[in-house]
Amino acid sequence: MMVFTKAPVLTTGIAAFTCLLATLSVTSLPADLEKGRRRVVHVLEDETGAVIVQTAPGKVVSHRGGSITLPCRFHHEPENSDPDHVRIKWTKVTDALQFVDVFVALGRQQRAFGGYLGRVSLEQAGPEDASVVIHNVTLDDYGRYECEVTNDMEDDTGFVNLDLEGVVFPYYTPVGRYKLNYQQAEEACRGQDAILASHSQLHKAWLEGLDWCNAGWLEDGSVQYPISHPRDECGRKDTPAGVRNYGYRHKEDERYDAFCFTSNLNGKVYFLKRFKKVNYAEAVKACLRDGSSVAKVGHLYAAWKLQLLDRCEAGWLEDGSIRYPIVNPRARCGGAQPGVRNLGFPDKKFRLYGVFCFRRNKVDADGRPTRLPALRNGSNDLPMNTTRSV
Repeated sequence: MMVFTKAPVLTTGIAAFTCLLATLSVTSLPADLEKGRRRVVHVLEDETGAVIVQTAPGKVVSHRGGSITLPCRFHHEPENSDPDHVRIKWTKVTDALQFVDVFVALGRQQRAFGGYLGRVSLEQAGPEDASVVIHNVTLDDYGRYECEVTNDMEDDTGFVNLDLEGVVFPYYTPVGRYKLNYQQAEEACRGQDAILASHSQLHKAWLEGLDWCNAGWLEDGSVQYPISHPRDECGRKDTPAGVRNYGYRHKEDERYDAFCFTSNLNGKVYFLKRFKKVNYAEAVKACLRDGSSVAKVGHLYAAWKLQLLDRCEAGWLEDGSIRYPIVNPRARCGGAQPGVRNLGFPDKKFRLYGVFCFRRNKVDADGRPTRLPALRNGSNDLPMNTTRSV
């Protein structure tokens, strides 16, 4: 018999667990890997040979560009089972219950699939360890994973959720609000260095203060919006605060805005100081001359949230919008709350503003990021040292 890590696991062996605390052993993690990971607890329940393996709390947390271990442990009965006959398979499970192959190992043979090629490997912390390490985590890695372990006789499965540190932001296009069907919302987020947010990501953003009166698509096909300060124009003032849910909508025919999610930047956003303000075309050229490109909306939100970028001056972004990030609110900078201020989509040819540029990190021969070169004197704003969430 073989049972391996599940997260979370519900079991009826509570009484046996209480009586046999002395048999409990804890697998500890190296100190440098503790962040975003939890202990794996092995509990011997009774004398029948059955083993319960429990992982808490069933979620690991990383960020884009980082490395993370998806934990999975298994136990053989009898102990002398041939490890070369054990197959370990990892798949990603989407909300539509589609299974995407991630990694498979049989003895010494290992293979990763699709976008996981070259990024996934077994942790190999011991003979009964089916954990895998994902390197250079991407936005698409977010989600639910299934670990399946099979030997000659039996198989069993467990699940781990991979969460990402990041920021949720509402998005609509230059043509106006409520113009996006589901596919267009996906494309709009992708175009701004983001993905459609999940319900849990939007709910977390609401808990941190996100208040937005327009409904938007989420990655599961539902349409929702977060209200922290109820008011009549946003679904009545006397209704409680929360994430309002329109349910699952027709993905092709119905149109809304989008809620996007992005994570850690592989680069630096900065406001390019110039002697005069520029139109959109001039802004693009200015960033190119500085060795950068015009920042996307997702770049600016990530820089505000994760790099504490604070700039009380509006600038062009890649989609033609004008925005600026405020970490420390002050009266002359658009209100009492921190956030990314949005001045809309002005005429690209005749309206003049500053510009936010994005300079991507360089990588060495091994694909590792190197230190950013110094920006031109005066071109890089120093971020403020405090922040509040959206």
